[in-house]
Amino acid sequence: MAHLTFDEAEQRELRDAARTEFPGNPALAYVLENLASEGIDLDQCRDWDELRAEKGLPEQNDGAPHVA
Repeated sequence: MAHLTFDEAEQRELRDAARTEFPGNPALAYVLENLASEGIDLDQCRDWDELRAEKGLPEQNDGAPHVA
């Protein structure tokens, strides 16, 4: 896979959006600011089914609401 990074202008836009759009949620703003500066290592991404199994959650069925 790859490592997704943002150029300086995109980083600035992500940081500004994080601060402007989520002033009441500093944790979410932090995650978005970190994403802007660090990028995303796509090799480390996992799908929902793997995360659910790791946390001991039941398998998702078609009748259940799709929430994380």
